[in-house]
Amino acid sequence: MNQTEAINEDYEENFNVEFKENEEETELHEIDAHKEDLRTHTKIKKKLCGTIISFEQGYAKTTLQTTNDMIIDEYGLIHSGFIFSAADYAAAVAVNEDNVVIIGGRSKFLAPAKLNDLIEFEAHAKFEDSRKREIKVDGYINDIRIFEGVFQAVILENHILKTKIKQLTKNEH
Repeated sequence: MNQTEAINEDYEENFNVEFKENEEETELHEIDAHKEDLRTHTKIKKKLCGTIISFEQGYAKTTLQTTNDMIIDEYGLIHSGFIFSAADYAAAVAVNEDNVVIIGGRSKFLAPAKLNDLIEFEAHAKFEDSRKREIKVDGYINDIRIFEGVFQAVILENHILKTKIKQLTKNEH
């Protein structure tokens, strides 16, 4: 038994899931649904932050295929920053406004992710009638919730890098 097989077997025993190679899902991961309707984060690196499966106003479903670039040890454990980043991306897509900026968030990592996992994120945005949004994001591997978070976002009139500091503090109050 090689090291990868040993890691997979141990993971299956501890988390009661079956390890599968995600070759078919990886192909799906390469294609964004409804790209022409996307108004935010259009130049993001999908391999690092996830791929859109579907979205509509106030909702997004994305996936993150974990890769060698994300692992932190010889067991294939994925760094939580990649999971957080993918959840942040799902939150922004659920809002889908030109100048949406995530300004805060609370998160819980409920279970680990490992190399070759496909993580599915679902994001639901609230407070549609103001410039501020609250977005709840859940992440799953094979129907097991591994991440939950609540993000706060603000929609600015201009791109954040073209906005003066006084305008930013005015929008937050």
